[in-house]
Amino acid sequence: MTNRLAFIGVVAGTLVGNARTAWSQQSGKTYRIGVLAPGATPPALGSLVEGLRALGYVEGRNISFERRYAAGHLELLPDLAAELVRIPVDVIVVGGPSPVQAAMTSTSRIPIVMILGSSDPVSEGLAKSLGRPGGNLTGLTYAVSPERFGKQLELLKEAAPGVSRIAVWWDMQMTLFHQSWAAPLDDAARKLGLQIQPRVQVLARDSAESAFAKMKRQRADALLVVLGGPTASCYGHVAAMAVRNQLPTVATFKEFTAAGGLMSYGPDLTNIWRRAASYVDRILKGTPPGDLPIELQTNTTLRSISKQRRHSASPFHNRCWYGRMK
Repeated sequence: MTNRLAFIGVVAGTLVGNARTAWSQQSGKTYRIGVLAPGATPPALGSLVEGLRALGYVEGRNISFERRYAAGHLELLPDLAAELVRIPVDVIVVGGPSPVQAAMTSTSRIPIVMILGSSDPVSEGLAKSLGRPGGNLTGLTYAVSPERFGKQLELLKEAAPGVSRIAVWWDMQMTLFHQSWAAPLDDAARKLGLQIQPRVQVLARDSAESAFAKMKRQRADALLVVLGGPTASCYGHVAAMAVRNQLPTVATFKEFTAAGGLMSYGPDLTNIWRRAASYVDRILKGTPPGDLPIELQTNTTLRSISKQRRHSASPFHNRCWYGRMK
């Protein structure tokens, strides 16, 4: 009986895969997917490509990618978004808040799939509701909360029990930070008896040395790297500078620990990019983006964390943890 069920499962999977491939071939079109990001190549972009391949889209056969990266210069994003509109592409996939704003300013017609683009899409005017966004924007995003920041700060205290002054690394062009991040972060720090130092404002990797010099002047004894901007493209440099300056550091994504950082805690970025492929697929098959619910990682989900041990070269701690959404 077990073998029969296994055989039926294999056959069913094959039929589904063949059906997807047949649909894409019958459409007779090569779809163009625009990718807009604030830094260099998004670390998890390959997951989107893999997810689309599983749905029957093969690059060079029935799908192509138009990649536009700002390389840390966020002021270039509006022009890059306008290029994608002029091509035109069939869908624009955007990573982060600044690309979302640039894409939405450039077009109200081309569907936009955002990845971690807003902590509150409704109050920020990006969607009418999470269930039915109503415009040309949908996708997967995150919820900023004192609980998530609190867990990150707790990990810093575990790694270095004597910390009290926390520096915060963020990109100064990310104005939404002050609107949606500052209050939850300050609340979390206050509950833990920690002091948030003035935010370290940087533009790109070239500013790292001056940023860490500023942290030392402020007598910061730990660092929180926030999500957003071109930060992800220079994780390795930030991690190396943190070790050199003896600052225990925590970031949002596990890609930071992979680049040599001490700790990270937050959603699984790889999984989020892979799941974005289903949004692209449904849009290409005719579903209006305004009818596709925006998936928001809630506070409750953020509390559902699995810990995974990693070894680190950092002198502060022999364990690195990262959270993964279940």
